[in-house]
Amino acid sequence: MIKMKNIVLIGMPGAGKSTVGVLLAKTLGMTFIDTDLIIQEREKSLLQQIIHEKGLQKFLAIEKEAILSVDVQHAVIATGGSVVYKEEAMRHLKKQGSLVYLALDFDEIDKRIQNITTRGIAKQENQTLADIYHERIPLYERYADITIDCTAVSTAEKVVQKIVTHAV
Repeated sequence: MIKMKNIVLIGMPGAGKSTVGVLLAKTLGMTFIDTDLIIQEREKSLLQQIIHEKGLQKFLAIEKEAILSVDVQHAVIATGGSVVYKEEAMRHLKKQGSLVYLALDFDEIDKRIQNITTRGIAKQENQTLADIYHERIPLYERYADITIDCTAVSTAEKVVQKIVTHAV
């Protein structure tokens, strides 16, 4: 089998990175890695607990270290939405494969995120979901090799089809 570069999914919380990532990995016969799960396993704690107990900056440092530890081939990698805050982590991911930004409009993200205070979203205490969205969008766009507009796509399977068409 030919070794494919990795496909790295980036985007806002609620964009479907983990859901789409599992389906994409199955479709392409690739391994699936969720960096949020790597963090939770290493820290023996939920993302929100890490943010609450250690603070945002420490969480972002832990996230960066988790990203830098990922050295695989032929994998779909779902990242945490805050990965774009650490340039070193993003450079590492770019070397590992193609960065696919799952873009969704704010209204859809807002509908999907019902648990902003417990989900483990890296944010300042006073930041709203809209603040995070507007802060991160330019970063996702800057790092993305491919942008998949998921707003008008009705199912995760259709997002996978779009990625396969554009990224493989």
